[in-house]
Amino acid sequence: MQIAIIGMGSMGPGMAARLARGGHAVRAFDVAPAAIERAQAMLPMIAGALDGLGIDEQGGTVTFHDSFAATVADAALVIENVPEKVEIKAQVYRDLDALIGADVLVATDTSGIPITKLQAHISAPGRFVGMHWSNPPHIIPMIEVIAGEHTAPATVTAIQNLIRGLDLLPVTLKRDVPGFVENRVLYALLRECVDLVEQGVIDAKDLDTCVTWGIGYKLSVIGPMRLLDMAGLDIYQSVASFLNAELCDRDDVSPMVTEATAQGRLGMKSGGGLFEYSPEDLARLPRERGTQLVAVRRVLEGKA
Repeated sequence: MQIAIIGMGSMGPGMAARLARGGHAVRAFDVAPAAIERAQAMLPMIAGALDGLGIDEQGGTVTFHDSFAATVADAALVIENVPEKVEIKAQVYRDLDALIGADVLVATDTSGIPITKLQAHISAPGRFVGMHWSNPPHIIPMIEVIAGEHTAPATVTAIQNLIRGLDLLPVTLKRDVPGFVENRVLYALLRECVDLVEQGVIDAKDLDTCVTWGIGYKLSVIGPMRLLDMAGLDIYQSVASFLNAELCDRDDVSPMVTEATAQGRLGMKSGGGLFEYSPEDLARLPRERGTQLVAVRRVLEGKA
């Protein structure tokens, strides 16, 4: 299949490489030449991770283009991966309408904007669907599939089949809700974690240790709903009856985050956020974490 990816941010290179490893011809585009250069530079590292997962080459390709029209020409599927602003995505869809036929599938990798809201900006909305990859997309095997109010069932089936054809795991939502499922669960966790650090209950490093080697370790093997059964619903009912009232329920963003953002402390991308990162750290950590995720996945799949 010929697939176009619009936007080479943090997710684009991994998505492109994984689709190509599955035998697809991928054309990639970004309005920023620097993003294209960065994506090209990442491909060898991504290829190493895919090799580590034992995912063989199947004749696919990734090519980079400086023309939006050339990127989407003859594509059977266009995946939009531009910044999380409705107006930016809407402009991409309007531009697409003039370049592709009504039978070309269009998927968005939005992290949480409702699909129904986005498909209002494209003609033939039945061919529009959410295809939410998880970062890093070339390693994490789960992809959320989200239909909007006007998405045709055949579109959902086509995306599910594409994902299964890559030996990945499509998770299909029954309803189109903001944040979908993965990010709703993640942001609920992050809200509580940020609050605990901000309130001085624990420092950031120990919080990470607690989650990684506590619930994170368990959840990699036992999902939350089965964990309820394992612990006992009576135990959950008892603890939740008093603990739920104590959990953070703020509906804004923590000052710890907003103040750091205002100071330009954005995390790894700026060299510092809640932690500090040396140039050596920034070169080492992505490769190191990719290697660890590959090793964990191989164990979970019984391939270690």
